[in-house]
Amino acid sequence: MHAAHDMPIKVAALYRFARLPDWREMRAPLAAFCTERGIRGTLLLAQEGINGTVAGTPEAIDALVAHLDAMPALTGLDVKYSSAREMPFHRMKVRLKAEIVTMGVGGIDPERDAGTYVEPGDWNALIADPDTVVIDTRNDYEVGLGTFERALDPKTVSFREFPDWLEANRAALEGKKLAMFCTGGIRCEKATAYAKSIGLGEVYHLKGGILRYLEEVPEEASRWQGQCFVFDERVAVGHGLREGDAELCRACRRPLTPDDRASPLFVEGIACAACHDERSEADRERYAERQRQVERAKATGARHIGG
Repeated sequence: MHAAHDMPIKVAALYRFARLPDWREMRAPLAAFCTERGIRGTLLLAQEGINGTVAGTPEAIDALVAHLDAMPALTGLDVKYSSAREMPFHRMKVRLKAEIVTMGVGGIDPERDAGTYVEPGDWNALIADPDTVVIDTRNDYEVGLGTFERALDPKTVSFREFPDWLEANRAALEGKKLAMFCTGGIRCEKATAYAKSIGLGEVYHLKGGILRYLEEVPEEASRWQGQCFVFDERVAVGHGLREGDAELCRACRRPLTPDDRASPLFVEGIACAACHDERSEADRERYAERQRQVERAKATGARHIGG
C-alpha cells in the first residue's frame, strides 16, 4: 500500500439528500469556492440535495467539506475520503440537475423513506443470512469488476432501469429481507425508498456503500470480491481503497481489466471488445486522432485538456 506522503491528492465522494429551495443560487458561489482553492471534480445540485466527487489538497478539501457542512440544510453530509497519486479530474464543474442521482421516478423522498442503514461492520452477518436477498443496485459494467458474495445482478445499463427490474421481480422478493448496496450509498437511498413505495417492507442498505466497507472492513474478513468501479481517473479501488488495475476504454468509458486489454479487439484509446461493434470507422478515426494528441502531450509533458 502506498504511504500517505506518496498520495498528495485528497478525494472526497459526498452527498446529502436535503430540501434546497435556493439550489440554483448555490451554483456560482460554490464553483468560485472550489476554483479559488484548486479543487477539481464535479458537484451536482438539485432541489433534493447535493452529490459529487472532488479532489484537491487535503487543506482545500477539508475547507470545502466544512463549508458545506456549515450550511444548515447540509449538516450531516455523507463524505468518504480516499487519496490519489495524481489529480484524477481535469476541471471543476458545478451542475444543476433535476435529480442528484437519476432514477426517473417522481414522488420518492429518500430523506424520509429510505431503508434501514446497516453499518459496514454489521453487513457481513446480514448478507450471510440465507433468508436475505442481496441486491447490487449498480450497472452491469460496475458489477463486472466486482461485487459481494451471493449478490443478484439486475444487469441494468443505467439506474433508470432499476425500478422496472424491481417491479418485475416484486412477487419473488415480497416477504424477504432485502439488502441493497451501491458504490457510495446514494443510489441505495433512492432504491430502498422506491422498494418501500411498492410494498417491499424489510429493506436494508449498506451505509456509506462499498467504499466505506472497503475502507473499514479488514481484507481477511471481507465478503467483497474483485474491485469497485469509481467515477474518476483511478477507475477502480480495492480493499483499503487502494487503486486497482482497471483502466478506462477512452471510446466508451467502460472499465477494462487486464484480460479485456489482452483482447485482439482492444486498441488503446480507440476501441475495446465491448464497444468495437458499436462504433463506426469515422468514430475510430476521431478517437485515433485524440489518442495521438494524448500521446504527444505525454511526450512533451503537457496536459491534454480533452483527455
